[in-house]
Formats: sequence, C-alpha cells, structure tokens
Amino acid sequence: MAAQKRPSLIQRYEGLPIIIVFVLLLALFMYLAPQVFLQPFIYTTFLSTLPPLLLLAVGLTFIIGAGEIDLSFPAVISFSGFVFAILFKEYDLGWLAVVAALASGFLVGLINGIIIARIGIPSFIATLGTQFFWFGMATVLSEGKSYALRGVDESSVWKWIVGRPFADSETVWIAQLPMQAFWTLLIVILLWSILNRHRFGEHVLFIGDSNQVSRVVGIDVEREKIRIFTLMGTLAAIAAIMLTLENKNFFGNQGQGYLLTAIASVLIGGTSIFGGRATIVGTVFGSIIILMIEPALVAAGLTGAWVRTVQGLVFLISIVFYLYMDEPQRRGAFFARMGLRREFGGRSADVSGRPAGRAGQPRS
Repeated sequence: MAAQKRPSLIQRYEGLPIIIVFVLLLALFMYLAPQVFLQPFIYTTFLSTLPPLLLLAVGLTFIIGAGEIDLSFPAVISFSGFVFAILFKEYDLGWLAVVAALASGFLVGLINGIIIARIGIPSFIATLGTQFFWFGMATVLSEGKSYALRGVDESSVWKWIVGRPFADSETVWIAQLPMQAFWTLLIVILLWSILNRHRFGEHVLFIGDSNQVSRVVGIDVEREKIRIFTLMGTLAAIAAIMLTLENKNFFGNQGQGYLLTAIASVLIGGTSIFGGRATIVGTVFGSIIILMIEPALVAAGLTGAWVRTVQGLVFLISIVFYLYMDEPQRRGAFFARMGLRREFGGRSADVSGRPAGRAGQPRS
C-alpha cells in the first residue's frame, strides 16, 4: 500500500501565501515611510477603520466559498445605518435602535436567501436588484438627509460598541484602542471556528463544490444558502452600526465604498471565486493589505490617484502568487495550455511533474 502523501507547508498553515505577501508589503512600507509605519498610531487607526471592512469580507468568504455572490451589502449598510440613526436620534431608543438595525440586516439577508434559494434567481441578479431597492429605500426614508448624532459618545451604546476602554491610559496609542476591534476579533474567531470546525462550514464548502453532489449526500442546499445570506445581512448591519457610531453621523451613501474592496479582500486572501475553498485567515490579511495601501502610498509621497492602480497590481500579484503556491493542478493546466515545459533533474517534464514522453509515444 502506497504511503500517504504528507501535506505541504501551504496545506498545514492556512493563508500562508497572503501572509507572506503581507509581511513583504509591510516591510516595504516601513522602508518607504518609516515615519508612519514604524509608529504605533497608524495601527490603532487601522483598528478603528478595519472592523467594518473585515466583517463584510468575512461574510463574503462564506458567500463566495459557497459559489455565490452578494452585491447588496453596501445597500444594507445604508439601510441599517438609517434604521439605527433615526431610532437613536429622533426616538432616543438606545439599545433598541441597535436591535432594530440588526433585525433590518437580518431581514434583508433572509429575503436575499429566499429569492436565491427558493425562487431560484441567480445570486448576481438577485442581489444586484436588492442593492438598488434598499439603497432606494434608505434614500426615500431619509429624504436624502444625513443625521449628526451629537452627544452619542456619552451613551452606553457608543461606549460599549466603539468606545475607547483605555482612554485614561497615559500611553496615547493605548488610549486610542477601540472596542469595535475587540468585538470584530470575537466575531472573526467564531466564524473561523464555524467554517473550519462546524458542520455548517463543511456544508458551505460542499455546496461551493457542487449543488448536485451536496443534495446527494443529504445537505439541504436551499436552507444552507438562506443561512449564508442571512449571516451576510446581519454582518452588514453590524458594520453599519459601527460605522455610524464611529463617524457620529449617518450618510446615505456610507456603504458604497465597500463593494469592490470587500470582494478584493476575499479573493486576495485565497478564497476561490469558483467556490469550494474558503479561508478566513487569508481574508483577514487580505483586508489589512487593502486597507493599508492608501495611507502607505500617501506617506510615501504618491498622490491618491495611484491608490486604485497599486491596489489592482497587488490584487493580481497576490492571486498569481497564491495560484502558483497553492494550486499545482491549475498551475500545471495553465502552463500546459501555454505549451510550456519545466526541467526536472535534466529531464524534460510537463508541468504536472511527469517525464515527457518521446516523440510519437504517449507519456506513461
């Protein structure tokens, strides 16, 4: 009986390729802008701005891992943010405003799941339509107005969700540590455990591989898809609450900047766009990379016009790097289509590692 092949280094450590990319980029930024990236203040700033993006990206990790897509979550941020702001500001409902905002995100996600799983509309079309609908609802209900939450930092809601628990510390950067980073860390750890240790996470990846096979092995595909989209809506609502409280203001378009950055964070992290493979560790580092590019470029002296260009370049390099390190089959197929060969120990071999056959003879 042949000995079982030992797992590779990449297989043993989740998200290792993107962690390597992150370390290399961080070292580069420290070299180019030491006055910023060798100081602790930039990292405490990241801890207050990263949580909404990270929550959205982790939710999308489940969605994309299941072979689906969600384009509606920026609208959920606007709609749930409005629900929270209007109830908190105009009706002084405090924690009930938080519950109502969470319920609104839960409801939108549930509706998305039912449309996609029960009715059978493709997720791209369904969530594109609900994105327009909920953006429109937020605009109509708010009448296009923004809401300034004056005095919100005196409330228990602000202190417990986005407050600074170490504000009395004599060390300035410790005093700036935000509560939303703590809550986000707990949520990410919980969702990592669900994806990697719970039956629901196993079902998500089964569905991403094949809906038909998942049904054959007894998975209720429709129910699990509804759960996935409901989770995404709830996480978007949490992100909306954090954004509104951190900014102490509600804007009707506050979610619009997160669509491409969240998707890029997931794909950079190594989650397969085809479904069936997802990594939350990779998503975390992908989100950090996306977030730190802009301040790094500005600190290095480049204009903001370069931000999207460099983000796209990092995105492509990360995907190619991940493909090369983690997917030898697809890498081999790509080189085979290109008609390329590699040399192994002086012998010509195809990219899958098999010795190339002689002319006119098949490879064994």
